Formats: sequence, structure tokens, C-alpha cells
Amino acid sequence: MSPWVPGVFSLVSFTTAVVVMMALLLFVTGWLGDRQTGTNKARPYESGIIPTGTARLRYPVPFFLVAIFFLIFDVEGAFIFSWAAAFRGLGWKGMGQMTFFIFVLILGLIYIWRKGGLSFDGKSDRR
Repeated sequence: MSPWVPGVFSLVSFTTAVVVMMALLLFVTGWLGDRQTGTNKARPYESGIIPTGTARLRYPVPFFLVAIFFLIFDVEGAFIFSWAAAFRGLGWKGMGQMTFFIFVLILGLIYIWRKGGLSFDGKSDRR
């Protein structure tokens, strides 16, 4: 018997148990659940407040630009944190690579700033 067979058996039995449990729970909730329809049932619930008007709001473009910039520059935090956790093992080579990484990020921030990506006054040089 190969050494990976017990692991495969455990995985298959766990997956089977999960699928059977999900099917059982879905069947029981569908069987015991209350089936009422109506206008109040179809209305979205907003903490007891009756909705008025549409929920579609137009967001300005700078909102999305700031969100994208935040995502781009927020991912750097994960890289820097993982580098800091392994700092002693990486040595000076890791320090040089992280310095280069932060330098490139600063250049990107300066580029976005100069192009007007962080201004909300509508006067930007976005091309």
C-alpha cells in the first residue's frame, strides 16, 4: 500500500460527508421552510426603512481612481510585511531588493501625482 492512499481516503470521505451534509440541510430547510409570497416579501430589507427611489448612484471617476491606487499601493504592504518577517534570513540582498521595490513604488506614486490622479478638482493631465 502506497503512503498517500490513507490521505486520499481521508479526503474522499471528508468530501463525501460534506456533500451529504449540504444536501441534507438543503432538503430539510426546503421541506420545513415557510413559503409566502407578496410585495412585502419581495421588497429589499433596509433595517425597517422603506426604500424610496433607485439605489443606482453615479460615482465620480476620481472615486474609482483612488480605489484602484489604494489597491495597488496596499498590496505593497503585504510584500513589505512578509519581507520584514524574513529579514534576517534574506540579508543584504533582500534589503537591496526591497529598497529597489520601494523606490519603484515611489516613482509610481510621483508619476500618478504629476499626472493629476490624486486631484479632485477636475484639472488633471490624464492621457
